[in-house]
Amino acid sequence: MPFLGQDWRSPGQSWVKTEEGWKNYSLDDKNSNDSDVSYCKTEDECFQENLRLSVTYDMAAKKRRKDCMNNNAKIPYFHKEKWIYVHKGSTKERHGYCTLGEAFNRLDFCSAIKDNRRFNYVDGWLLELIAKSQLPSLSGVAQKNYMNILERVVQKVLGDQQNVRPIKELLQTLYVSLCGLVQDMGKSVLVGNINCWVHRMENILQWQQQLDHIQINRPVSKGMTLTDLPASLQLNIMERLSDGRDLVSLGQVTPDLGQLTEDRLLWKRLCQYHFTDRQIRKRLMVSDKGQLEWKKMYFKLCRCYPVREQYSETLQFCTHCHILFWKDTNHPCTANNTESCCKPVSPQGFINLFKF
Repeated sequence: MPFLGQDWRSPGQSWVKTEEGWKNYSLDDKNSNDSDVSYCKTEDECFQENLRLSVTYDMAAKKRRKDCMNNNAKIPYFHKEKWIYVHKGSTKERHGYCTLGEAFNRLDFCSAIKDNRRFNYVDGWLLELIAKSQLPSLSGVAQKNYMNILERVVQKVLGDQQNVRPIKELLQTLYVSLCGLVQDMGKSVLVGNINCWVHRMENILQWQQQLDHIQINRPVSKGMTLTDLPASLQLNIMERLSDGRDLVSLGQVTPDLGQLTEDRLLWKRLCQYHFTDRQIRKRLMVSDKGQLEWKKMYFKLCRCYPVREQYSETLQFCTHCHILFWKDTNHPCTANNTESCCKPVSPQGFINLFKF
């Protein structure tokens, strides 16, 4: 039976390249004729050189392929699709099978980081939900993409000096989750070597330190500032804030802003915006003067119930075509009324789409 394998040379023989072409040289030929010793040495040197070049080329090719999937690659592995097909009744053998990791790879989340309308949706909620519970369900490539996207998010925050607090909270959530998951590496919880994940955790700590030492540059402007506006306009601007922590931070700027941020009507509107009447009635807090403590009630409600999610732009899901797409990109829908079959998808709804 002939020898079959990746090595195309027969045992005990070597193919060397000469000026006349490739020649088969065996060890027996070396002992049979002493006059050919110098020629054989030359052929051996030529063969060793060709073999070394071949091995070097193979190693370089493997390294390029490996770097394309590596976290430290200059060009991370990203897909940029505007929409994907999702169907819960699909299987691996049928067209349309899609998992959470595949959707995370294929959808264009890279451009979403640069878009301020999508930043809060992707980084403030979706990445945090995945960090809390869904990271082990991602494939190895999706987990690498997750870390690459997170690195881009941190670099954007460091450059723009915006959204520092939510990203710090995201990194803290991810680090706590990884501390528990790394302990279960032997149970196939995460894909990859434990040293790789320890290195990623070190990167997270380094990103946290960079965000802690960020110095926000105050804009140099000689025009009108917020404190120059009338109190009614200042309150009107404060009503646009949907996070109570932003109000607290704003009140620490000047004593006058601090008094305005204590306005009971501001905190009442925040409570009514994020929580239902039933939830508010369960957490009523009354002061000694018989007035409702809306500010204290807001933070107490935040600890008990999830706040209302607010996004400038969300992913959309077409119930007619089973297509998941970004709102501003549209999709090839075959329905007569596209508005009735397309619904916004929250980050939690995005994850629930792939729970077959």
